[in-house]
Amino acid sequence: MHIEYKGWKSFSSFFSAEYCQRYLKTSYQKLKLENPEQKSYENGYAFLYYLEHGKVYYEQAEKSPLILQPILLFYGLVHLIKACILSTDPFYPETTAVLAHGVSTRKRKKQNYLFFQDEVKFQKNGLFPFMSEKLFHMKQLEGEKVIMEELLQLIPELDELFFLLEGKRTFAKLTWDENRLIIPETVLDYYHMTEDRFKEYLTSKFIKGAEFSGEGLGLVLNDNESIAVSPLKFHLEDGFTALPLIKNHLIAFPELLIHYLLLYNLSMIARYETEWWSELTKMMPNQDYPFIASFLDITLTKGPFLIYQYLLK
Repeated sequence: MHIEYKGWKSFSSFFSAEYCQRYLKTSYQKLKLENPEQKSYENGYAFLYYLEHGKVYYEQAEKSPLILQPILLFYGLVHLIKACILSTDPFYPETTAVLAHGVSTRKRKKQNYLFFQDEVKFQKNGLFPFMSEKLFHMKQLEGEKVIMEELLQLIPELDELFFLLEGKRTFAKLTWDENRLIIPETVLDYYHMTEDRFKEYLTSKFIKGAEFSGEGLGLVLNDNESIAVSPLKFHLEDGFTALPLIKNHLIAFPELLIHYLLLYNLSMIARYETEWWSELTKMMPNQDYPFIASFLDITLTKGPFLIYQYLLK
């Protein structure tokens, strides 16, 4: 799963219209689309500009104060996602319906508001359901809600912070043994399952399949692409594959979608909840601040990594 990633340097080849057209042509040919050459020629510059604009947003976010970061990072990620969509759908955007955010949040925050307990709701149309389907072949349920705490618990780099602030681990580190991923047996305690039940449960969460082989909990992946839509996450800072220890309905959610949802909500708060946002960043009253600040620091590098991983699949 681990690819040699060197930050924005890894994107260097994409800042050439000729290379982008060649890349898109190959993508469209794999998808058996009509006129791949013509379509790749028509979309080459749009693809390149989506990536370039995304990069500029991320670079500005890195230099900006925390109060502006969610807005810059959200729009940076949106541009990068649009490049990914264009690599699978040469006609994007066909309608204005796909240009909306695709999720909504409660505009006015209640008294004693906590970011941890805030939620976003999935909409029928817009970028979120569109990219879920185009990039990950997932159908999102209109009206379904997700809570910020559930999303934060699925970011592997936040495991240490959860342990320090709440005394709980959110991820287990997995190790490779040749072609098998070894899952520590202590995971069974967190899932409250027998070994057989756990094996059955986990393999059912891989869209393209996975199976256990040999003694203990040695997982063999049938397809490397299956990792994207599975419980497995990659810890970018420390370079290992990890498994969530908290079982919830989002366990197989692609991490790119998790970053999108968190940044969407934070960008809405930064724009429309000025008083709460200013108090949070100045007064740091509770654990919302360290989790938000840490997530923004993580997504600054992890967002582009997830995009690069998708483009190189």
